[in-house]
Amino acid sequence: MNIYVSSPDDRQLAVRASGNPDGHPVVYLHGTPGSRVGPFPPRQALYKLGVRLISYDRPGYGGSDRQPGRRVADAARDVETIADGLSLNKFAVIGRSGGGPHALACAALLPGRVTRAGALVSPAPWEAEGLDWFAGMAESNVREYNMAATEPGLLTVTLEQARDKIKADPASFVPTLETEMPEADRRVVADTGIRALLAENYAEALRHSAAGWIDDSLAFCSPWGFNLSDIQVPVLLWHGENDMFSPVAHAHWLAEHIPGAQLRIGPGAGHFGALEVVPDMLAWLIRQN
Repeated sequence: MNIYVSSPDDRQLAVRASGNPDGHPVVYLHGTPGSRVGPFPPRQALYKLGVRLISYDRPGYGGSDRQPGRRVADAARDVETIADGLSLNKFAVIGRSGGGPHALACAALLPGRVTRAGALVSPAPWEAEGLDWFAGMAESNVREYNMAATEPGLLTVTLEQARDKIKADPASFVPTLETEMPEADRRVVADTGIRALLAENYAEALRHSAAGWIDDSLAFCSPWGFNLSDIQVPVLLWHGENDMFSPVAHAHWLAEHIPGAQLRIGPGAGHFGALEVVPDMLAWLIRQN
């Protein structure tokens, strides 16, 4: 079910609800680039888990209006607006890849609403003290984030050009990354069903422009706007040991700076291995103790 919610500053947010309508609500924060369409576990799996999964397009993606200059922290207000629109009092949050920082923002800034938070293959803050942010990172991401930090105009041109190619053939994006993937990631994305879901996701994310992608990159390379130390709800971090797009050192840094956070490392897994562990993460998120 797709719905639209208006933010207090009159932006339109495109929202999708799937799974069990009577299940435990979990708000899903998508990756970069990404959209509300997934990829998610099948509807039957969500029903079996007892999860009502709510996703939305971050500003500038898909059907959501752009919010120029947005910070990672701004996701919390949008999620709160969506929760109010759906009459959700309390809910869990989960973020994959670029959605991880946004899920952590919700955990820090919505303590009375968020019950648990999960972050899979999430980057750490740009200014993370003691972390070599680029160590072990794929060259494509190094270039993108360096442009975001030092040449935002060039970033805009570069990502708009990439968006044009992806829009013309959404299935072409994953193959461009395969040369930088560890074997575990190539195995995951070799599945035709996964590739189709990823193509659908990218097509929706970039159907109007690259604005969401650009603004995500800029936000990651700027202060996030909240303190990880303010998170008081249970947090579970998962990371692939051989992740090349968000290196595993980022997860170790996050685990050291989020009070009480649990960290699970997937031996031999890469970045896209997160897709396979979402059901287990959802099961943990809806636990009552």
